[in-house]
Amino acid sequence: MAQTESDLNEVVVSGTLKPVKRLESPVPVEVYTPAYFKKNPSPSIFDALQNVNGVRPQLNCNICNTGDIHINGLEGPYTMVLIDGMPIVSSLSTVYGLSGIPMSLIEQVEIVKGPASSIYGSEAVGGLINIITKKPASAPLVSADVMSTSYKELNADLSLKQRLGSKTTLLSGVNYFKFWNVVDHNHDNFTDVTLQDRISVFQKYAFQRKEGKAFSLAARYMYEDRWGGETNWNKSYRGGDQVYGESIYTRRWELLGNYQLPEWLTTKEKVMLSFSYTDHDQDSRYGTTSYIAQQRIGFVQLFWDKQLKNHDLLLGTAARYTYYDDNTPATALADKVFLPGIFVQDEIKLAPKHKLLAGFRYDYNSVHGNIVTPRFAYKWNLNDQNIIRLNAGTGFRVVNIFTEDHAALTGARDVVITDELKPEKTYNVNLNFLTKIYTPNHTFIGIEASAFYTHFNNRIIGDFDQDPNKIIYSNLDGYAVSKGLSANVDLTFASGLKLIGGFTYQDVATVEEGIKAQQILTEKISGTWAVSYKIKKAHLGIDYTGNIYGPMRLPLLGDKDPRQPYSSTWSIQNIQFTYDGFKNIEIYGGVKNLLNWTPNKGNPFIIARANDPFDKNVVYEPKAGRPAGSTEMQVAATEDNPYALTFDPNYVYGPNQNIRGFFGIRFTIK
Repeated sequence: MAQTESDLNEVVVSGTLKPVKRLESPVPVEVYTPAYFKKNPSPSIFDALQNVNGVRPQLNCNICNTGDIHINGLEGPYTMVLIDGMPIVSSLSTVYGLSGIPMSLIEQVEIVKGPASSIYGSEAVGGLINIITKKPASAPLVSADVMSTSYKELNADLSLKQRLGSKTTLLSGVNYFKFWNVVDHNHDNFTDVTLQDRISVFQKYAFQRKEGKAFSLAARYMYEDRWGGETNWNKSYRGGDQVYGESIYTRRWELLGNYQLPEWLTTKEKVMLSFSYTDHDQDSRYGTTSYIAQQRIGFVQLFWDKQLKNHDLLLGTAARYTYYDDNTPATALADKVFLPGIFVQDEIKLAPKHKLLAGFRYDYNSVHGNIVTPRFAYKWNLNDQNIIRLNAGTGFRVVNIFTEDHAALTGARDVVITDELKPEKTYNVNLNFLTKIYTPNHTFIGIEASAFYTHFNNRIIGDFDQDPNKIIYSNLDGYAVSKGLSANVDLTFASGLKLIGGFTYQDVATVEEGIKAQQILTEKISGTWAVSYKIKKAHLGIDYTGNIYGPMRLPLLGDKDPRQPYSSTWSIQNIQFTYDGFKNIEIYGGVKNLLNWTPNKGNPFIIARANDPFDKNVVYEPKAGRPAGSTEMQVAATEDNPYALTFDPNYVYGPNQNIRGFFGIRFTIK
């Protein structure tokens, strides 16, 4: 939600693919600026989203700390992540590449919760996150931000604006993050936090054209070396069975651009051409398991924006080509998918206070055939202070397990796919209410509440419970539902005190043969807050931020597993002090994780069989209850292994970093 009343008039593009004031959009769009994320500074957008209500960065492995972004309880693959409107962060790069987006180049982050399929394609079934980079013309001349923590993390951002001739402006940025300090506070001989060495280089060109028509071109390169594992691991052990380690090398580059066609080629209406290309290479070792993958995604989109009397038309076509190959048995041949499509959207002004948006998209998937995703939105301005929005739509998603689910890669469990997986289909509806309240004492109150519902057919589920040594993937013989309520409240007082709070209740479950089961690793309740106060005379700002999550079901390895089947309620809280009394300089510092919470609180251990990561001392016996002659085996309980466990690092639901201090300096010349 926006941080102040003035932010309600921010221009957004994610809801309808065209610039519009947030209050005027028939689709509810949440806007977050860098000022909001600076309340709890983080080295990447992945970490920064922890203080957004209804959005949760989910860690998927205790060892390599890869993760994805959940919106309203739906797992990362249901969220489309865009950069400048281009779908260049997906599948493999969602799992590994999201942390490489530098914060210094972000203008704002727009979040749409719920259906967006008719505009952005069939993958946007749970919502989308659009990371909008700064325009070179309005960016600072020089900007630098350097931060370090008592964990010995170092993050450095640098951006520079240059004029190249009279009609070209270049914005260059570099982000460097390094954490190479082995920490093992829970004494299991495994790293508590993954070690990382990452660099990201970004350049964006803006070209001045006649009549102010848009033309921009941007490119980014990112390289990351990360590893986690036994504390005495080094690269000489990579891929071997002497010392366990998970080592991941990532190389990716991206190209994206926007070009508004000249009038001599088109009518006087706005016709935009957008394009992007990404190249992602992954070289990973999970113990002795090798995972080497390449992903190439090309995307092009052309749309025509036509204004009529009471209609705002958008007509477009798009095409995406995806190439994916890896060295797993599941990918015998490279996966090549061509996805052309057309879409139309009409925003109709029914009356001064009523708007109707109707959208329709048709795609042809070269593997699965025709895909139709309609969309509907209705906006009713009760008055200048109260708005109701209703959105509904459908979605379609094709799953690639090895690019989306880290648990399938660890090598700790065998992956079993029972039969040919069918694409998932969804039906979504979202009801949103926004109100603004102005009190006589100059206090502003903004309240936004939503009710959401998503129904899944053919939901693809990874079963961790049936066999502790396997993950069994199949289409659900039934249906799945994600439903809930969400609310955000902004308070701005005349004294300068600002409070932002959010709360979400969600019920994400599967229903099979009449039996309802809560989705694994999904909380029912969550909340976020940010309290800020500025002591102007002292040039001192104070920010207290945090989040809280209710219990979630966790993946156990059997009936004898002594770890908690549900997490306890947990919270990460932070405080920051910022001094801006110097010209062009800000100094900030504080404490993260004030409560010193970690996932091992109340658990005998987090990583199962950390003392035997290659299962060399695990004993197997015939599985109980099987007919005579069956060769199916199960882990036997022994004196060395009383709980009948195998090595497994997938019992993870929150960050494993203790309380730590941080300090940083920002330098800006506008």
